[in-house]
Order: sequence, then structure tokens, then C-alpha cells
Amino acid sequence: MKVNRSRRVLAEGKVAVGHMLMEFATHGVAQMLDTADLDFVLIDMEHSPFTAQDVARLVAWFQSTDIAPFVRVPMTQYHFIARCLDAGALGVMVPNVKTGGQAREIVECAKYAPLGARGVALGGALTGYRAVNPADFLDESNRNTTIICQIESEEGLENLEAIAGTTGVDCLWVGHFDLTQSMGIPGQFDSQRFQDALQTVADTARKHGLAAGIQPGSPEQAQQWMGMGYNMISYSADHALYRAAVVQGAATVRGIAAGK
Repeated sequence: MKVNRSRRVLAEGKVAVGHMLMEFATHGVAQMLDTADLDFVLIDMEHSPFTAQDVARLVAWFQSTDIAPFVRVPMTQYHFIARCLDAGALGVMVPNVKTGGQAREIVECAKYAPLGARGVALGGALTGYRAVNPADFLDESNRNTTIICQIESEEGLENLEAIAGTTGVDCLWVGHFDLTQSMGIPGQFDSQRFQDALQTVADTARKHGLAAGIQPGSPEQAQQWMGMGYNMISYSADHALYRAAVVQGAATVRGIAAGK
């Protein structure tokens, strides 16, 4: 099974750095991101048009890199979680996890017995189309698969201890836009209430030996949130970085053309 680079980096006490794909599903994107020396990539299915086939292709292309491919599924349902993992993803992110019971359901879908109840189908993309020793592979898969629970609501905040204490959960990840919306302060990331919530999630993750994840939109946000204890950082999404680069580049060209 492919080594989960993100897990290795975190185990070494370092910050795992990644990026989210929401628009670009071309065959070259894996190699392009490999030049950035990323630890992981998040392939989004919640807010993107990506289909299961798109995800399978992206995961296959990332197999040729050291980057660990994770998939954000739309919701807590077995057919989303298990199919993404069977396509070769090394982890799943699940949005808006609100309770310990929901976290346990995610583990049930993602892990093989005795940790969970995931169905077994070997010999396909999951095993690189190779024959494997079933017992060894299932055990390694349970160790190697990352489960990320997104905290995006006040209910999730209230049940942080139960979520973090669920065996099999690896990361508490703040969905900052959704969380501020749930708190009645949409987009107010400088609000003291939001800052306190951010700190609580990071502290709870550290208490339980989990990673604390978030997706900053700027280096300044990244620095601030890492200072609070966040150690799994997805640096922006593909469309946001592309748009910002084109806007800046086009403005620069227009300035040159105008003699400025």
C-alpha cells in the first residue's frame, strides 16, 4: 500500500502541507502539484462537480507521486466513503461532523474489522491491481487510512470531546466559513468568539493526540492559525489561487501597457 506521506510528516512532529482541488481534474494536475512537494491533496466532492469517476482518475494519477490523496465526501454515507477508499484514496474528509455517534459511523465505513465494518474487495485499484496478503493488507490499511472530521457547527463544538475521543479519528478540521455561519457571524474570522472556537478545536485535538486542520486563504492566515496549533494545512483551493494569479498578472500587464 502506498505510504501516507501526511501521516508520516505529522508523526515526525512537522506541519503537513496540502492543497484542495475543486475545479482542475486534468491528467497533469498531479505532476504539477508534485513540483510543490505537497504532503497531501484534498479532492473535493462536496462543493465541486467531481464525479466518482473523476475522483478515481485523480487518485490514480496521484499514485505516481508521493502526495497522499484524500477525498472530501459529500456526507456521512457508506457508498461515498468506501468507494473513494476502494479507488485508492488514503483518507477521507467528512463535512459537518456533529456528534461522537456520527464520528463512529465514519470509522465504521472507512476501517476494516475489527475497527470498522468496511467491505473487503482486493485486487483492484485499492491494491494497485496486485495480489496481496489479505490479513496484512487490511491491517496496514487500517493504520494507513486518515479520517478527518470537519467541525463546522456549534453542535460540533459542543461535542468535540466525543468526536475527538472516537477511536480511528485522526484529525479535527475547522471548516471556517461554515462554522462562522453556524455561529451567526458569517465570514467574521477576526471575531473573538470564532478565535476562541478555533483555539478550542486545536487544544482538543492536541489533548487527544490528533492533528488540527484548516484551510487558510493567505500566508498571513496560515501563520496565525499555525500559531494557534494547527498542524495540517491545506493552502487554498485550485480555483482561488488560479483566479488570484490571473487577476494580478493581467493587472500588471495592463499597467505595463499603460506605461506605469
